[in-house]
Amino acid sequence: MTGLGPEMKVEVLYFDGCPTYVIAEKIIKAVLADKCIEAEVKLIAVNTDEEARNLRFPGSPTIRVDERDLFPALEREDWRLGCRVYATPEGMKGSLTAEMLREALESSGSDK
Repeated sequence: MTGLGPEMKVEVLYFDGCPTYVIAEKIIKAVLADKCIEAEVKLIAVNTDEEARNLRFPGSPTIRVDERDLFPALEREDWRLGCRVYATPEGMKGSLTAEMLREALESSGSDK
């Protein structure tokens, strides 16, 4: 089960080639505040393909709560630096929507 409050570990994995992580970080902080969930949002820079492999990094931005990707990617053999896109109601975008994040938190049990 996912932790609550300050115990909850929220990470935004990113690399500088995809600046959409800044938007994702703002959305995450806003949704957590709206749900009265206290959690530190930590930015994790992924700078090499080796780090991407070790972290199983599907692209920037990747949002993990308690080390679990809120939007799990398919397993692959070749994890590397790249931009991530999300299927939003407005089409494929480089960042998730606030509603997508709310739903993912509810599904993972993070907001209970």
